[in-house]
Amino acid sequence: MPKMKSHSGAKKRFKTTGSGKLTRRQANLGHLNAHKASTRLRRLSNPTDVSSADAKKIRKLLGKHKGR
Repeated sequence: MPKMKSHSGAKKRFKTTGSGKLTRRQANLGHLNAHKASTRLRRLSNPTDVSSADAKKIRKLLGKHKGR
């Protein structure tokens, strides 16, 4: 049986940390940033953890398992 391919869209959007947690980029930073406060932009620029409810689905898309 051939290898499973990881989901290309998920590859670009999610990263796995060293401890195995998943991180994602926050929304509202793509464009129209001139009128947003610098504190808001700074807060949005930090990656956040993926919720545990979605983590299982995202791991499957990435082809990763909990043990790895």
